[in-house]
Amino acid sequence: MDQEMSYSKDNKFIPITTIKDGVLQTVAPDLYCFPIQVVNICFVGNPSHDKGWVLVDAGMPKSADKILDALQENFGAVHPPRAILLTHGHFDHVGAVIELSNQWDVPIYAHSAEFPYLTGEKSYPEPDSTVEGGLIAKMSPLFPNEPTQLGSRLKELPKDHRIPELPGWRWIHTPGHTPGHVSFIRIEDHALIAGDAFVTVKQDSLYKVLTQQKEINGPPRYLTTDWEAAWESVKILDNLEPTLAITGHGPPMQGEELTESLNKLVRDFDKIAIPDYGRYVDPNMH
Repeated sequence: MDQEMSYSKDNKFIPITTIKDGVLQTVAPDLYCFPIQVVNICFVGNPSHDKGWVLVDAGMPKSADKILDALQENFGAVHPPRAILLTHGHFDHVGAVIELSNQWDVPIYAHSAEFPYLTGEKSYPEPDSTVEGGLIAKMSPLFPNEPTQLGSRLKELPKDHRIPELPGWRWIHTPGHTPGHVSFIRIEDHALIAGDAFVTVKQDSLYKVLTQQKEINGPPRYLTTDWEAAWESVKILDNLEPTLAITGHGPPMQGEELTESLNKLVRDFDKIAIPDYGRYVDPNMH
């Protein structure tokens, strides 16, 4: 893995956005959600303090300057983070990872099962435009799916579920959307960074994405390949009883609304999340 870092050959700017684009939200102490176009990244810790902070996910392609500008605008003098953590390696979660890790000279952590897609070895399955869903599902063949090469900066999350550089948090393997998808939870208050294990907007509907209509849902349909594993992952997260959740897409959700919505998603996952048809859908799951 001593190769030079590079994005996928099909990496490109995707011209879709939402009304929340660029508006930083303080979700809990030392936990910030920053929407970039249609995806959320997280700042964990205070970037203006030299005690350190961590970036979770790296946004859409070509968004590095936007992230750096937002940090400066919201926190003033910004110290480099201790690390970048990836929930998974899809294009909208690694879009600025190379520029940012170069700028800050920091390691990038991911689950070992995600490494083939982050070391240039293997492309993700192609997005499924035939899946039941709205306009974004139909547009999904435009989305990059080839591998990124993160070279020697890429590090494996420890087997004991600790998170290097982020004491007080743990990672949870939540596959389904991708094989090495992970979520992160803070032990003290059960704040959850869920990635795309579940989301809080109907991500395949262009209108709902643009308006950020809050509605709990399973992982984005057009890129999820293992629905059985995805259901199990949602059950695992529900059992952790999170008090708030920042998901990869959609507004943060907390309190009773989150508890009730997550319970309902677990109970009715086959009706709410799993599409009726599509390339990766097992009809026996309904």
